[in-house]
Amino acid sequence: MQFQIRGEKLEVTPALRDYVEKKVGRLEKYFNETPDSTVHVTMKVIRGQHQVEVTMQLPGVILRAEERNSDMYASIDLVAEKLERQIRKLKTRINRKPRQEGGLRGLFREGYEPQVNGSAMDLPDEEEDYELVRTKRFVLKPMDVQEAILQMNLIGHDFFVFNNTETSEINVVYRRNDGKYGLIEPIV
Repeated sequence: MQFQIRGEKLEVTPALRDYVEKKVGRLEKYFNETPDSTVHVTMKVIRGQHQVEVTMQLPGVILRAEERNSDMYASIDLVAEKLERQIRKLKTRINRKPRQEGGLRGLFREGYEPQVNGSAMDLPDEEEDYELVRTKRFVLKPMDVQEAILQMNLIGHDFFVFNNTETSEINVVYRRNDGKYGLIEPIV
């Protein structure tokens, strides 16, 4: 794994860099062979809280974790633990489900491009023009609703766009305010 570590309004010392590489590098033990991927780490201080964001782009899946604490080293420990839980959960889910086309086991094949999802945008006032500031394109992998919910939770977003294997249509799963999940299906 290659690390891209940066600090926002914070100097990343060699000690911090080594600590991140040591803690996050331990996750390699969960893979048969060391993934050839880049781990993006962003460290910043917001109102006295040390925040660490880590994004691992693996073939077919994105793992993302974010933690805040009053100590930077504690934040790194917490984010590494969160990533480890995500990997264990993903591996358990893969091994529990029988091998099938479009299942999570298929996510680890070579040549698949990871999905990238946008975050929710604030709506502008009605008098303002609607300004598009970012466009994202991504591959819609066929999956069932349960896999889409798992992927959404792994990357830490409130919604996830996917190609539903049962209906062969584009669907959206989302997290409701009551903590449950919703599904948006198009009417054709």
